[in-house]
Amino acid sequence: MNIEEQAKKVAIAKRSLAQISTKVKDEALHAIADSIWKMREKILAANAIDVKYARKRKMKESLVDRLMLTDSRIDGMIHSIEDLIALRDPVGNADASWTMPNGLRISKVRVPIGAIGIIYEGRPNVTVETSTIALKSGNSILLRGSSSAQNTNEVLVRAIKEGIEKTDVPEDAVELVEDTSHEAVGKMIRLKSLLDLIIPRGGKQLIDFVTKNSTVPVLETGIGNCHIFVDATADLGMALDIIDNAKTQRPGTCNAVEKILIHKKICESFLPSLYKRLSEKGVEFRGCEVARQIIPEIKPATEEDWATEYLDLILGVKCVQDIDEAIEHITKYGTKHSEAIVTNDYSNAMKFTSAIDASAVYVNASTRFTDGGQFGFGAEMGISTQRLHARGPVGLFELTTYKYVILGEGQIRK
Repeated sequence: MNIEEQAKKVAIAKRSLAQISTKVKDEALHAIADSIWKMREKILAANAIDVKYARKRKMKESLVDRLMLTDSRIDGMIHSIEDLIALRDPVGNADASWTMPNGLRISKVRVPIGAIGIIYEGRPNVTVETSTIALKSGNSILLRGSSSAQNTNEVLVRAIKEGIEKTDVPEDAVELVEDTSHEAVGKMIRLKSLLDLIIPRGGKQLIDFVTKNSTVPVLETGIGNCHIFVDATADLGMALDIIDNAKTQRPGTCNAVEKILIHKKICESFLPSLYKRLSEKGVEFRGCEVARQIIPEIKPATEEDWATEYLDLILGVKCVQDIDEAIEHITKYGTKHSEAIVTNDYSNAMKFTSAIDASAVYVNASTRFTDGGQFGFGAEMGISTQRLHARGPVGLFELTTYKYVILGEGQIRK
């Protein structure tokens, strides 16, 4: 089946989904969770093949980690579905309602966006997260994953469809594009008559290509060149723990920290502790001249480094004059994803949160929390770094739009 035929199936399915009750959608999610549980061994076997080929192609280990599924990660998928079931369905809810002097009763009502196309790279958990959050919000979805995860994605979508077919949700509500070529992406993003929204979720090259060439409206998820600024008043033990978590827990994710900015007053005392702790975990440091004077082993950072999302155990470090220089640096090089300050100065905390233009701004916490599940959304379609119409983790509410429903009693306009 070619991509246009699949898009037509998804477009037809959205009509039925828009009219299905929350109860039926939740029944489908329960069935999907059960199906994934039952197909666990097949999913892991398919994923093992993908991981083997990824390593054979010399994919870096931080990206292999994104690709890899384990029993605990499959359990996480199932738990995220259970969390999604427990959430309120926004479809059909009225944001506002009022009565005009002429008696017209007007309501602003939440409705699904429609048929969504998502293009994403080698993270098979995205297959389950995006499919289930689309269904809960009444949207159909056309999935186009990467070749590196295709075996895993095929088994996951089979599990999803086997769950759906036991319910009143149309089986065509979820479709996986089998063609993983670059040309398939080009075709998909031009199906304006069939798809209502395209979401690119991956690296800068993919996102730039889609935003520049799509005829379908695009919800842009962004790359994460994330920063943590360690202020002069910071609790340095807290700062070490936060940076360690933000860099090393899962370095291949978009919410991992990539750059550390340190106030000049504490750079000489704090940087050696940071270097020792993270270098013991395999982190490579690249820094400014001041940082390299303190620790000569640090490699020099180039202009390209400051703008790079490493997705690896590499960390850029810069000693800055004050919070104003930190804000200026983040404004120049940040990608509007997740930024953080570690400080005990309330005024600086408030200044940072108001001055930094990002989808998530943290005070004394790891950037790794920028995630739909961690925000209580159950799952996410991605992290939007744009201003319209959604920003941050894209959850159920962000996958709806609205229409006005007007109830009258024969009124005519004079």
